[in-house]
Amino acid sequence: MMAASLLRRDKKATAAQLKADLNRIDDGSGARLLQDLLDCVLNPEMQAGDTEALEWCKCLLAGGDAFDEFCKTVRSYDNATLCGLVWTANFVAYRCRTCGISPCMSLCAECFNNGDHTGHDFNMFRSQAGGACDCGDSNVMRESGFCRRHRSKTGENVPSIPRDLLLMSEMVLPRFIIHIVQHLRDGYTEPETGAERDLQKVLQQLDPHISFLEELTKMGGAMRTVLTKILTNQQTFKDLSMGQEDNVYAKKNYDKYLAALKSSGLVSAEEKAGAGGADAVLGAHSLPGAAAEASAGSVKEEDQDGGQNVGQRKRVKLSSSTKDKSIMDALKHKCFLEELLFWTIKYEFPQKMVTFLLNMLPDQDYKIAFTKTFVQHYAFIMETLMRSHESDTMSNRIVHISVQLFSNEELARHMTEECQLLDIMVTVLHYMMESCLIKCELQDEENSRHVVVNCGEPLLKNNTYWPLVSDFINILSHQSVAKRFLEDHSLLILWMSFVSFFQGMNLNKRELNEHVEFESQTYYAAFAAELEACAQPMWGLLTHCKVKETQEYTKTVVRYCLETLQMWFDAIGFVDEPAPNQLTFHLPLHRYYAMFLSKAVKCQGIDLDSLLPDQEMLMKIMVHPLQIQASLSEIHSNMWVRNGLQIKGQAMTYVQSHFCNSMIDPDIFLLQVCASRLDPDYFISCVFERFKVVDLLTMASQHQNAVLEPEQERPMLEGALTFLVLLTSLRIHLGMADDEILRAEMVSQLCMNDRTHSSLLDLIPENPNPKSGIIPGSCSFEAMLSAVADFKAPVFEPGGSMQQGMYTPKAEVWEKEFDPIMVVLRTVYRRDVQSAMDRYAAFLKQTGMHSGNPWPPYKERTPLHPCYRGLVKLLHCKTLHIVMFTLLYKISMDHSNMSEHVLCMVLYLIELGLDNLVQEDREDEEPSIEEHCHDSWFPGTSLLSNLHHVINFVRVRVPENAPEVKKEPPASTSSEPAAAGQTSRRLTGNWRENLREAQVFSLVAERRRKFQEIINRSSREADQAVRPKASSGRWAPTPPLVTEILEVRESMLSLLLKLHRKLSALQDPFSPERLDEPPASAARRTHGDGVTAIERILAKAAAHSRHSRRSILDLCARNAPPVPPRKHSPSDKKTMDKEERRQKARERQQKLLAEFASRQKSFMETAMDVESPDGDMAMDLDALEQPETEVLYDCVICGQSGPSTEERPTGLVVLLQATSVLGHRCRSTEPKKLPTSDEEHIYPADTCGAIHDVRLTLLQRFFKDSSCLQSVSIGWDGGVYVQTCGHTLHIDCHKSYMESLRNDQVLQGSSVEKGEFTCPLCRQFANSVLPCQPGRAPERGVWHGHTNKGLTVLVKEVEELQDQLGAFPTESNLTKEMESVIKDIKNTTQKKYMDYGKTPGSPDNDFLFMYSVARTNLELELVHRGGDLCCGGASAAAKRSCLNQLFHVLAMHMRLYSIDSAYNPWTRLTQISCSRHADSTCNGGSPEVPMLFRDVPSLLIIFVLTMPQPLRKEHFTCVVKVLYTLQFTQALAALCVRLGPDERQAWSTSGALKKSLSNADRCWEALLSHAINELSKGRSVYAADADHMSMHSQACGAATGIFLLINASVIIIIRGHRFCLWGSVYLDAHGEEDRDLRRGKPLFLCEERYRVLGQQWVSHTFDHINKRWGPHYNGL
Repeated sequence: MMAASLLRRDKKATAAQLKADLNRIDDGSGARLLQDLLDCVLNPEMQAGDTEALEWCKCLLAGGDAFDEFCKTVRSYDNATLCGLVWTANFVAYRCRTCGISPCMSLCAECFNNGDHTGHDFNMFRSQAGGACDCGDSNVMRESGFCRRHRSKTGENVPSIPRDLLLMSEMVLPRFIIHIVQHLRDGYTEPETGAERDLQKVLQQLDPHISFLEELTKMGGAMRTVLTKILTNQQTFKDLSMGQEDNVYAKKNYDKYLAALKSSGLVSAEEKAGAGGADAVLGAHSLPGAAAEASAGSVKEEDQDGGQNVGQRKRVKLSSSTKDKSIMDALKHKCFLEELLFWTIKYEFPQKMVTFLLNMLPDQDYKIAFTKTFVQHYAFIMETLMRSHESDTMSNRIVHISVQLFSNEELARHMTEECQLLDIMVTVLHYMMESCLIKCELQDEENSRHVVVNCGEPLLKNNTYWPLVSDFINILSHQSVAKRFLEDHSLLILWMSFVSFFQGMNLNKRELNEHVEFESQTYYAAFAAELEACAQPMWGLLTHCKVKETQEYTKTVVRYCLETLQMWFDAIGFVDEPAPNQLTFHLPLHRYYAMFLSKAVKCQGIDLDSLLPDQEMLMKIMVHPLQIQASLSEIHSNMWVRNGLQIKGQAMTYVQSHFCNSMIDPDIFLLQVCASRLDPDYFISCVFERFKVVDLLTMASQHQNAVLEPEQERPMLEGALTFLVLLTSLRIHLGMADDEILRAEMVSQLCMNDRTHSSLLDLIPENPNPKSGIIPGSCSFEAMLSAVADFKAPVFEPGGSMQQGMYTPKAEVWEKEFDPIMVVLRTVYRRDVQSAMDRYAAFLKQTGMHSGNPWPPYKERTPLHPCYRGLVKLLHCKTLHIVMFTLLYKISMDHSNMSEHVLCMVLYLIELGLDNLVQEDREDEEPSIEEHCHDSWFPGTSLLSNLHHVINFVRVRVPENAPEVKKEPPASTSSEPAAAGQTSRRLTGNWRENLREAQVFSLVAERRRKFQEIINRSSREADQAVRPKASSGRWAPTPPLVTEILEVRESMLSLLLKLHRKLSALQDPFSPERLDEPPASAARRTHGDGVTAIERILAKAAAHSRHSRRSILDLCARNAPPVPPRKHSPSDKKTMDKEERRQKARERQQKLLAEFASRQKSFMETAMDVESPDGDMAMDLDALEQPETEVLYDCVICGQSGPSTEERPTGLVVLLQATSVLGHRCRSTEPKKLPTSDEEHIYPADTCGAIHDVRLTLLQRFFKDSSCLQSVSIGWDGGVYVQTCGHTLHIDCHKSYMESLRNDQVLQGSSVEKGEFTCPLCRQFANSVLPCQPGRAPERGVWHGHTNKGLTVLVKEVEELQDQLGAFPTESNLTKEMESVIKDIKNTTQKKYMDYGKTPGSPDNDFLFMYSVARTNLELELVHRGGDLCCGGASAAAKRSCLNQLFHVLAMHMRLYSIDSAYNPWTRLTQISCSRHADSTCNGGSPEVPMLFRDVPSLLIIFVLTMPQPLRKEHFTCVVKVLYTLQFTQALAALCVRLGPDERQAWSTSGALKKSLSNADRCWEALLSHAINELSKGRSVYAADADHMSMHSQACGAATGIFLLINASVIIIIRGHRFCLWGSVYLDAHGEEDRDLRRGKPLFLCEERYRVLGQQWVSHTFDHINKRWGPHYNGL
């Protein structure tokens, strides 16, 4: 009853009374009264949207004061030292990498601007998921970056808060929060049809309540402390949550809550049995395995789906069940905070709730409690996310919260220790991926036991796992957390099993017959998943394994990697051969192993061998990375073309800058490790077999390849050799320091193309974890960039296109550091390699180092780390030497499928071998006795000795029809077993025939032999194991092969010398003196072509070995001229014939060119004679008058040339544009300031357009309207400008051209219906055709003739000419077109720019518009010539002027309007008829405009256009003289008005004195005196009150608008219905645009661009220079 009476009273008074009652220490009656009142006010059965309850709460909190005053008082006790401002998506915030400790740190604009970040690496960004300001939080950022407000410890100076201020809050708010919770419970329904809308409705009703809570959090630290106590107080929750015993509603409400808990799987089994208590536990841990039992319902349903059912799917259990127990005990809803978060998750993270929960974070107690609660619910959050239909929005909101919690290292460590955060995250990740596993078909499709994620599932396709992975990476960036992870072996095992889900995913199978029907795009999801879920956590862990103290961690990870790899090999049923035509780019286990090996050796000093498995395992490990390298070559050789474009997309993504660090680099490093430890012959054989080029490596001129098409052999061989060069050259993980790597990466990118700063930052691979490795944007990046590159400031190309600031390599970089191998590794597009070589060639040509076509330069490598010295053995193995010998021989013999690239790579390998000699090879060895070499081609493995070793005979297997078969075998074969012993390895791939007695060395057979030796299996088992499935019947269809003996008698050195002669085209034989060149000139040999490369190799071989030197000298002496008679083999003869043929072809070509040039010359001379038969006479213009000729025009459509006629007129292609350029001219030259508020204006009253508007308005007030309209010009705003490209066409041709355009609709960004088209010849934009007047060329004599007539006579003649009426032209095609173009001109501008008279549409308006068009075009011509007709010179635009044709069209129309001779300005000017003039002002109505007020240039144009054409010079001069006098008088009159009375008197007196002098008629002072006396007689209109001047409202641009899109930093041009993006006038410090402000770096106005923008506007060239126009449909 009491409560009911209180409800009826005034709220403020009631609140004040209750507060007073509470303050009195009594029996608690005040508290009871308050509770009763709240029972009524916050009745949960009332509508949630009731605002009355909210008003009561506000009054009660304020305790009788005004709520705003209460807020202000509470804020004055704010002791918070953190900013904590929370923002949502699209908020503009800042990030400073210099000040940030966590990479996620961000600042609000206010804190950023109030802090000192001068010279820091910061950027502005638009928040994607929302965030909060970290200013004041020393765990996330350095204190030096705090703003002034948060730098001082605010809390120290704040007085303690009075007890009674927040007393009411402590009593009222718990009830308010339970009120919200009860509505959330009531409103929730399980996801069914239509439930989504209901949830939104509940949230909408609660919106004011949650906003109120948010408002409370902004009151500062004092209020947040109260809220924290309420939210975390377990007793309060217990009392209020279940409600009183007798409250039926509360009981029902609580049951709903329990039901929601159960359906979410957050109640343990025993609680389900006896529903007691509100305890809830974490789903992921309340069950065995990774899945929550309660969520098992949904999981089971998924499992029943046939496509998803995986028999071998394993549920991974957590290591210790005791952990689960402790989590279960801790995870119970014991306070409001926990239940509020629970409902936030259930309602899928409504934005207001998220903001409220985050706004509380500056309170440290709350932050710890909330983080614990968040971790408890983590599995539930992720499960809800997986089921959500709005997973994108929900993901952003989750990360919005988690990034604030987990960026703090201390908090993350605390959660890891107390709440098993790591266990939860890994388990939940595992569970998440388990929901979308499928059987892996890699290797053994039928029996594979391995499962991988299905990349087509929404979970992966939509990146639903992103929030979880993002949190995991975030906590691994903290050292204490990462160490805990690395120490927990059970977690590592679980993690490795998680990574194995991605091992072999997205398997590609090569299509051999038909093109694939549907190109799957799942590869995007696969690459993103490996990078985010596997690679980024790996980089995070590697960051903490950089010192010797962490050796154990690395060893543990490596051990588990190897174990998991072994399990993987067993699961897929792998023995030693990869399945053919299968490819997966995803081997995260291999890459984990590789990167931890690299770190172990580079940073921790661990011996590599201690981390490596046995040889058999190494052989298995190398197979799949090698398969990827071979497949890359296959893809580029078009062998996968039937799989569609997506396979090329995968190959490009694999090497792309964001992925290469985590994909191709670890793969190549792993292969380098395997190569350094395995038998080199075995490794090399593997490479050539994987690349499918074994059959090609035969010395026979013909061979058979069972696997490759002939056109695929060459690219595959080039790929194999390039891969070997990459493998032996790259040092990224083999000893290069971080700075060296950065430099090499930068140089390779700059050599491909000049780069902008941002694209270079993007292209340099960085460790994805910003805390590790090289951070782009750091000082080392900038320092390195300035060391290797020069900056090219942004410039404009002749066409007007804008360049950005670019970095280009320095000259010394091209000379010493250009590394084509690095370029090949980093190119996404093959064309970039060619681009780098072209730029390199241009540099050599420019500096004069080499003028021809250069080869990729050889670059010496940094020394190998001692652990990887074994890699050099690859270059010193017989197998490679035999391959190199074979290829050199084939190239020298011009065999098919050999290329310059093959030779280049072979030479590169030889040179690498000479630069990396094995230790025992360094001393000169004597030649081995050849006879001892029965079992192989070469005596040993040393490249030095093998270079000069001579191979005499080789046994080859060739088809019967090969040229080798026809030769007789040499007689010596049978008698020389030693020579026969040195026979060729048979490289046809047919390894089954046993040619043991012939010692034929087969690549494949050799590889298998090594493999068997290593594995030590019985020969029968090994034979079965290694025989590939495809081998049976492989050679069935091929023609029979025969064994032939080939006479070779060459060594590698002799072949090199042969190739030297061949490449130098017999002009420059190798001279032995070059072997003794000093080092300085030898350095010069780095750059050049193949000849240079061979010379370099020979010099190195000679320097390292005396025997090689002797061999070279012998060979040179043998080949030196005179050439001994020697029988040419057919192939040599073939080479010589080829050379001769080339020489003859060149001579023939030269002869043809010379003949063509002479014909062209004679034709030109003849043509000149025809055109000007009397050339000499025609040159003398003064002596003879030019013969009258008709002007001829060329039609650019039909190509005919002829005059323009009345019936078939020719026209100029023109563009008609409305223009307001002249109207914007100002008297003041001060630059305008851009207005930034509504009050500021950029257009003052002194613009040309405004002044002319005011002038016309003023004249119309005092004078006759028709007279006013002939006294001024319009067109300053909205005038029409006529431009031409100078090309002409027949009008009828133009019409048919337009018809074809109408049918085709090919023109982008233009409207054919509006007459728009592009010139058929130059493609310049146009919209009309201006007819050309038929007639003769201008008569020079008439214009230049001198006259002796007096001025009076000429004045009379001019008047007579004006009185001649313009004859109405006869109707013809020409006149029709002239009328049509006048219509076009009128339609170009808006009606308001043509009707200035008081009677719209009157002839006077038309007359004014016509001559104003002429005035506009003349004025603009003057502007384009720089304002000066004398010294400005005719610009290119002026040469293409169309003024002549335009004036003809305008004159024809203007002469139709007759001017009454009584009002003819000429008669009034020359005072010929005074009497009429006297009458003209007294005719009633408004008077005529006096001459002194008339615009002189307008009169000149009227006179010229209304007189008959052509006008004689004497008449034109007469008109100009008369009008000049008027202009002079007007100037004096204007001057008089501005003088004061005293000055006027003085000038009048001095002028009167001058009048008496003899030359008074030429004295301006006398004229000024006269003007002063005349003007003082009456009222001057010049002095009219300025208040009466009103400006017309004007649209500024007359259909051309230039706008700056501030949020995108882009200028947009609008021309009528079309628009285009012009570019930006704001550039960053590196001369770059920042479209859409994506990088967020500070931008500065670029004066040059701003000038060009203005220039294009003034010259009306937007349409010509900017090509990408489109319709805007009024939707910009």
